[in-house]
Amino acid sequence: MKAYASDPVPAENEASQALRLNRLLWAGPVAVLASVVAVLLIRTVAVMLLKPAPTFLPLNVDYPLFDTVLFGTAAVLVFLGKCRYSLEPIAEYRALAAKALAVSFLPDVALAVGHWFGGGWPEAFALMTMHVAVWGICVTVLPGTVAMKHARKEAQ
Repeated sequence: MKAYASDPVPAENEASQALRLNRLLWAGPVAVLASVVAVLLIRTVAVMLLKPAPTFLPLNVDYPLFDTVLFGTAAVLVFLGKCRYSLEPIAEYRALAAKALAVSFLPDVALAVGHWFGGGWPEAFALMTMHVAVWGICVTVLPGTVAMKHARKEAQ
């Protein structure tokens, strides 16, 4: 049985990890905001270094910003779902996030191979770097803020 922050003390047979889901009220928006900042910083550096054509829409400011807010929020909601309905929510969320990261690379690879919007591998790697940044933030910030470890006190 999973222990929650509202439970006074975990029972002897329960896992020593409890979740404070109420922390997602601030951790979720923090994760999305941190993701937006990271993506915009990576985008700025990529645009300065690569100087893509204005027709290369994936590195215009609007698309990365919209995608990051949309999919970052989706990551928070998926994490909440895992926390509520999973026996091992953090491990399962991280495994699912790794799979989602791998799938997110497919359009970037297609962009590079097909030279969509006039882009190639350098632009695709810039986009992949954005994906890795958001993934890293979501798999560390979200689990790190809701998990709390209970130290078992030994009877003296």
